[in-house]
Formats: sequence, C-alpha cells, structure tokens
Amino acid sequence: MKNIMYVVSVALLSLPYASTAENTVANFFQASGSFFEKRVSGGSINYTAIKQNFEEIEALYEQINNMALSNASDTEKKAFYINAYNLIVIHQVAKYYPLKSPMDQSGFFDKVKHQVAGEAMTLNYLEIKKIIIPYQDPRIHFVLACAARGCPKLANFSYTPDHLDQQLTTRTKLALNDPAFTKVNNTEKKVEISKIFDWYKKDFTQGGMSVLSFINQYRDEPIPTSYAIAFYEYDWQLNDTRN
Repeated sequence: MKNIMYVVSVALLSLPYASTAENTVANFFQASGSFFEKRVSGGSINYTAIKQNFEEIEALYEQINNMALSNASDTEKKAFYINAYNLIVIHQVAKYYPLKSPMDQSGFFDKVKHQVAGEAMTLNYLEIKKIIIPYQDPRIHFVLACAARGCPKLANFSYTPDHLDQQLTTRTKLALNDPAFTKVNNTEKKVEISKIFDWYKKDFTQGGMSVLSFINQYRDEPIPTSYAIAFYEYDWQLNDTRN
C-alpha cells in the first residue's frame, strides 16, 4: 500500500501544473468577467442590484486583497490592476450607495486605502503608481472607471492577459469615435475633448506627439489639424443605470 501511495505521489508531482498564483489570477479574471457582464449595461453600472447583492462585489474585493502576484507576468499584472481599479471603484460606490457622485464621498480617490495584492493604497496610487507609470500606455485612460458619466464607457467584460492589447485598442477607438465623448463641430471647425487629455497631457504627448495626433490614430474620420481644441466640463454624476 505504501509503495502504491509513493508511486501516485511521484506521478502527481511530475505532472505539469500552473502555480497557485497563476490559478488565482485566472480565477479572478473569470469571476470579474461574470460580474461585469451581469452588472454593466451600456457603459453604466447597476448599483441598485450590486447593493442588493453586495456579497458579489465583496467577494471580488477580497480576492483583490489576497491576490498573489509574485509569479504573475507583466501582462497578467497589468490586466489585474486594471480590473482591480474598476472593481474597487464599484465596491466603494456600492458601499455608500446611493450617491449622486463619487465626489460626494470624502477621500474617494485620494484618502481611502484599499488592500491590493497585500499592499495598502488609494485609488490614485493604484492608478498612477501601479498602472500608468509602469506601463506608459495612454490607452489605459479609456478603460479605467471613475464612477462618473464623464468617464469613457465601462466595458461589460474583464480585461484578460491573452486579449489585453486588442481590448485596450478597441475601447480606445470606441471612446474616441463616440460623438458624446469626442465632440467634433465641423461647422465651426472645432473639437471639444475630455479633460482627461488635459489632466494627463504628458501621457498623450510622448515622443513629441500632439494630443490631436494621438486622437487621430484611433479615429475613423481624422480631425483636421486646423480645428480649434477646447476641453468640455467633466461630468461627475454617477454612471448609474438609473441615470
């Protein structure tokens, strides 16, 4: 009997396997994808349903807290942090819902700390230090949810390592071709763009590129360089399906 157990143990150890961290990350992408598909519609979030079923977002929040990333690849980490940011924002809104705006909750972005893969950090820290600075990818600005109607529309799926590059490009194109987000006035030869391009200008002007040049990379119909550019006021109303 002992010999049989020994043979079985050796056989199991010799099988190829993914690390516990990788399995956890994969499970997280699957669980978050199911959540987004169920609770996000048309780029807005059903906070009423999330509040009524708070255990769903709470479970994901705990996964974010306990995630082990030591064996994760850069692409896995990038996808994880993007999804984590969006889910923490939703968790924070649902916790204090009903809110008219995330700005109604003191310290929403810059004071309240959350556990992310074992590290305590604010949403601003997560966005800047874990996503924007390490990856230098301006497309990220079109996939992060800030719980406001002024944000690019939130996707109803999870960002995953295998499809991340394609997902980032698709969502960037979607935002920059949305007339409600990029407001082109051909009659007056001007374009009004989100304050995101003002707040994070250096991200969009890397390598000497202009903001308009960045936008036109993803436009079906490029905006003439002669058009005047202005920034419209950011809408901080909650991106709630009730709105």
